[in-house]
Amino acid sequence: MTTFWSLYITVLTVGSLIALLWLVFATRSGETKGATDQTMGHSFDGIEEYDNPLPRWWFLLFVGTIVFAAGYLALYPGLGNWKGILPGYTDGWTQVKQLEREQAMADEKYAPIFAKYSAMSIEEVAKDPAALKTGERLFATYCSICHGSDAKGAMGFPNLTDQDWRWGGDAQTIQTSILGGRHAVMPAWGEVLGDQGVHDVAAFVTTKLDGRKLPEGVTDAQVANGEKLFATTCVACHGPEGKGTAALGAPDLTHPGAFIYGSGFAQLQQTIRHGRQGQMPAQEAYLGKDKVHVLAAYIYNISRPENAN
Repeated sequence: MTTFWSLYITVLTVGSLIALLWLVFATRSGETKGATDQTMGHSFDGIEEYDNPLPRWWFLLFVGTIVFAAGYLALYPGLGNWKGILPGYTDGWTQVKQLEREQAMADEKYAPIFAKYSAMSIEEVAKDPAALKTGERLFATYCSICHGSDAKGAMGFPNLTDQDWRWGGDAQTIQTSILGGRHAVMPAWGEVLGDQGVHDVAAFVTTKLDGRKLPEGVTDAQVANGEKLFATTCVACHGPEGKGTAALGAPDLTHPGAFIYGSGFAQLQQTIRHGRQGQMPAQEAYLGKDKVHVLAAYIYNISRPENAN
């Protein structure tokens, strides 16, 4: 900010406070002392207003707001280029410095706790009740917005409490997924297969792999054609039996949990025709390895069959 605008803001702000302070005292000095029967000289439906002074508490409260404003502007930025004199901040207070200071205090307090858990295996941490409570809070803060507060996922976001893992559900793989993130791509097959081909592949996946009843209006011949098309276009990722490939993030199409974008016949056609792109953002830069270690233990714990509830 230039010197001119800095002085302009400072003079305007300080001048306004001084003017308000003068106004409240000037008004107070001209008021009638004590209670009086004199009215203001106007009447509304027979109701008249007495010319009594405002209560003392109101006057002091008004003065207090001006004093508070002056103190705030001395401590914090607000007068042009003035940085404020709040103790503990180099070159003045800012909200970024406040955040960094609180983060540093939190790291100093909690870093030894996370370091202790980091020295343990994920499986061991997953058995520690205190660590799981910490992991639960981390999940609620950083993961629930996508996976839900119950970790059961939503449209486009997988359920973390079942056994349907795209990249693998062992402890180390879960940690790797959180640290580095994942990016999976389902290519669009609409132009390659055509509308009828998309229809037939969706019918095959629905009936032969997922095990559901034949959709209304779908014939056995269409399912057979879908099976042929699947063998030439889909097996590279999903395998000949449709059980997926963890290295590619391709889901197991024989389980309902594979269909995070919907398992209805129309939804399957939409996925095959236009493809899907899902990205799990990397969390290492935000949380650090020690916190991710505890978070991975929590997710590993809730995904175990014995902890399904």
